[in-house]
Amino acid sequence: MLRLEDIHVSYGHAEALRGIHLEVQKGEVVCLIGNNGAGKSTTLMTISGILKPGEGRVLFEDRVINDLRPDERVKLGISQVPEGRRIFPRLTVRENLEMGAFLNTGRLRDNLARVFTIFPVLREREKQAGGTLSGGEQQMLAIGRALMSDPKMLLLDEPSLGLAPIIVSKIFKIIREICNEGMTVLLVEQNAHTALDLSKRGYVIENGRISVSGTGEELLRNDLVRKAYLGE
Repeated sequence: MLRLEDIHVSYGHAEALRGIHLEVQKGEVVCLIGNNGAGKSTTLMTISGILKPGEGRVLFEDRVINDLRPDERVKLGISQVPEGRRIFPRLTVRENLEMGAFLNTGRLRDNLARVFTIFPVLREREKQAGGTLSGGEQQMLAIGRALMSDPKMLLLDEPSLGLAPIIVSKIFKIIREICNEGMTVLLVEQNAHTALDLSKRGYVIENGRISVSGTGEELLRNDLVRKAYLGE
């Protein structure tokens, strides 16, 4: 479904991605792990169109999408849940969700019903301002907002960031349920063990390059990964 071929991205004279190759098959959960500043979020923003590569190709369903705007990529079926959630704090929960459907208003009612089924707490908080929600509820709202566009692929950027362990477990249980329904997911996550346990395959990114790749099980057994990212 998704393929990155020799992607280079720079911030001014600083090269953030240096020849990234990765792919995600339809229905897969694939994770991207690495230290802060390694290029994980840059990779997701390049896929969603916020950043443009200086070299290389981004292909979605065998179509080169380098020149497409972010909204055009959303129409194709790519939806990103950004790091830090970035909800609209003064809008209500429902209004935040409706913002996620601005390119797909024809199924607004059905998609709202689906999101409220996945996240019952959002139905309870429907009329509350997004900024009054807890961190975990805001993360649920960010994921729900992304689902409102009926995506084929979700890009999840650090969904556990800043959340208590018990809330992280709840969030990942929901993500697993979404994946079990067949959603294709590319996951960036600081909690490497949780990410690899959820994912079919994974990539390790270091200094803007893919250094190791394999199945989730293979990476959980890899000595370098265990030492650098699993604290063993």
